Amino acid sequence: MKIADFLNQDSVIADLASHTRDDVLAELAGRIAQVHHLDGNTVLKVLEDRERLGSTGIGDGVAIPHGRMSSIAHLVALLGRSTGGIDFAAIDGKPTHLFFVLLTPDNNVGLQALARVSRLLRRAACREALMRATDASSLYQAVIDEDMRL
Repeated sequence: MKIADFLNQDSVIADLASHTRDDVLAELAGRIAQVHHLDGNTVLKVLEDRERLGSTGIGDGVAIPHGRMSSIAHLVALLGRSTGGIDFAAIDGKPTHLFFVLLTPDNNVGLQALARVSRLLRRAACREALMRATDASSLYQAVIDEDMRL
């Protein structure tokens, strides 16, 4: 499984407008709902419910908000970046810059995608390349290029 299998260029936000944890979840949910024709309130509830279990901020400036939605037929994703960083209650206590949202149907494909994204974003070179990208198009291309190196 490659990230290009579930992330498309329309699902990339190069500069998130939000500055708080709740606002960034709403912004991410709104965009993924718009791109994939989903109900934004349902998406937001799924993401918020998962965050209540514990932050998906895995450290090193990365968060992977995720959840299951029985109403979708296939995995959908979104990549958002905050150049300034957001307090997302990450395990290392540092600001979060990169947000990779995964919504999965009720099957195991989500675990494979989560593992792939996590492995990719654990690489410092990948995070640096994503932070250097100048716009949504170059951000998308950077994640695809870095994924090819795995």
